[in-house]
Amino acid sequence: MPLVTPLDASHDPETAQLAAFFNETLGFCPNSVLTMQRRPAISKAFINLNKAVMANEGRVTSALKRMIAWVSSNATGCRYCQAHAIRAAERYGAEQEQLENIWEYRTHPAFNEAERAALDFSLAASQVPNAVNQEIQDRLHKHWNDGEIVEMLGVISLFGYLNRWNDSMGTTLEGDAIESGNQYLGKHGFEVGKHV
Repeated sequence: MPLVTPLDASHDPETAQLAAFFNETLGFCPNSVLTMQRRPAISKAFINLNKAVMANEGRVTSALKRMIAWVSSNATGCRYCQAHAIRAAERYGAEQEQLENIWEYRTHPAFNEAERAALDFSLAASQVPNAVNQEIQDRLHKHWNDGEIVEMLGVISLFGYLNRWNDSMGTTLEGDAIESGNQYLGKHGFEVGKHV
């Protein structure tokens, strides 16, 4: 049971209008947003930040951003965000082979060196204490420009907020997200856990 029960999607009309964004990304409005709307300024600010961070600006594709989010959420252990990130990666066109082998991104041939550098950055930046070192920085700069690195860290930071929100809240995981989590992450022990 969640710490705080989500409100109905129609509770705050402005949040509901902004949350239509999630119908594209996930196919539903997340329970996390429905809980945030107990303080509408938080839900609206979060949705606008999410839209800005996840906007496709070029080479850091929408699919890669969602895989960065998954690695970040996996590092922190948030099952809710893992399922959401892998579902959104699928909906944004991540290659099937990448989705099925995300756990092996460092060695699997479905991932190129630029993607590996981005995903290693996500893993290192999501750890406490932070593990971004000179080697990670050098690899990033070999494949990505400063603006692209800012985009990636935006995703990692956004999911740092979400990981803490959803794990602390015990946010109930939606059925479609559970299905995606089981499909792509189940072979490595994905469970809903506290997000029932």
